[in-house]
Amino acid sequence: MSKRQTVLFLIDTQGANCVGCYRPELALGTPNIDRLASEGVRFNGAYTCSPVCGPSRSALFTGLYPHSNGVLGNDMAPHLDLPTLGQRLSDAGFATGYIGKWHLDGSDYFGDGRCPPGWDPGYWMDGRNYLDSLPNDEARALSRCVLDAKGVAAHGITADFTHAWRIAERAREFIRVHRDRDFLLVVSIDEPHHPFIAPEPYASAFDEFLYPVPNADDPLSDKPLSQKEWARHTESHRTQLARIGDKAYLRHPHHFACSSFCDSQVGRVMEAIDGETPEALVIHTSDHGDMFGSHGLYGKGPCMYEEIVRIPFIVRWPGASPAGAVSQEPVSHIDLVPTLLDYFGMTVPSILQGRSLLPQMRNPAHRTNHFVFMEFNRFEIDHDGFGAFAPIRSVFDGRYKLVINLLDTDEFYDLAADPLELQNRVNDPALTPERERLLDELLAWMNRTRDPLRGPHWARRRWGSRPGSTWGGPTRPRPFDEAYYPKTLLYDTGKVIDRFEYSKH
Repeated sequence: MSKRQTVLFLIDTQGANCVGCYRPELALGTPNIDRLASEGVRFNGAYTCSPVCGPSRSALFTGLYPHSNGVLGNDMAPHLDLPTLGQRLSDAGFATGYIGKWHLDGSDYFGDGRCPPGWDPGYWMDGRNYLDSLPNDEARALSRCVLDAKGVAAHGITADFTHAWRIAERAREFIRVHRDRDFLLVVSIDEPHHPFIAPEPYASAFDEFLYPVPNADDPLSDKPLSQKEWARHTESHRTQLARIGDKAYLRHPHHFACSSFCDSQVGRVMEAIDGETPEALVIHTSDHGDMFGSHGLYGKGPCMYEEIVRIPFIVRWPGASPAGAVSQEPVSHIDLVPTLLDYFGMTVPSILQGRSLLPQMRNPAHRTNHFVFMEFNRFEIDHDGFGAFAPIRSVFDGRYKLVINLLDTDEFYDLAADPLELQNRVNDPALTPERERLLDELLAWMNRTRDPLRGPHWARRRWGSRPGSTWGGPTRPRPFDEAYYPKTLLYDTGKVIDRFEYSKH
């Protein structure tokens, strides 16, 4: 390997079901991402660690699950002394650039505009930096788009106005400048996401597009109460559904227009990669998906349905990964940090909770993980949407999915027989062995990762065949243990009183 160069594309709110190579029967307008898949490996069983922006990204860039790194919901930052992937690589002498949405500084959605340790501040540009760069007239245009996404084209939006275009432009510059160096570049596009800003011809390209939602009419009769409340509170979104006979379709032209525009910006960066660093390892993924009316739910929140947790994961590794290959084996975002440390020739610290995917990237039939694990704690600190505290832990083995909703009804799905996850079989005696097997794996994972919510209450489920107990489990890590890593807890609530300074008189 002459150079170690990696470009990671991270798109917001893009489930695997919204990318053309995963849904070739639909015209989803993602030719550049599809080309990546044709030139590399498409992972069909890739999952986020949490279906919420901040927690998902925290696992991606620390290599630890949200319950281990401290990002239990949006507007929270990882523990202070946990190095990110950028810090690990920059400390080893590699160039590191991060351009776009970060969402891990504990600030609001747009960020605080400050480059965190481990990334080159000369290329940093989060949402706050983008907003601050806009002249007054452009800022007003953006405000109008936020208030009226339908009128984006009417507000005179051009490609170079958008955050996505400016991210791609800066990424192209980074690649040109660092073409002869080892580097990691993260291109984090803050779309497709409200207000779904996209110029023409994308803005109107999906006006007549109908996205099929075959499980839109799930009665949720045997599902968690939190899902029923979610469906009730977002019932107004059902106006986006169109009916043709007995079939339901989502009409959401702005999302798909924005997704297609984002793909065009991926294409612009790929043009620079192909011209300057053609041997670079390229990875494309997303933080989570969107329910899109499936099960009567919209947006993201406390559930573990495929629409929201299964994400695109595509790897192009010239000379190593076979072109046009597909891997059906389960992989997780928790594996990204170990994978890239391995790629850059670094030792993978034992504290990390994932595994290197390099063997599976070389041989798509290789199985790195027998299980993938996911979690949800709360949506955000600053508001109580989606039922506030909703502790969920889930495990999936490639066929069976167990979802423990600690304060609610549990779920168990056989995706081979029920890919739409309409039949909750948590009380089906025929599947007791499979449920118990996955429950054992889930409890072992919670103990192994020192989940702060672990305890016998996760095992004492109504459908279980035995009482739960975790007494006498793994002992507290000690300084001489290989994986010992003390954490500094910092939870800034962001409330006004935290920033109030009393004057002395």
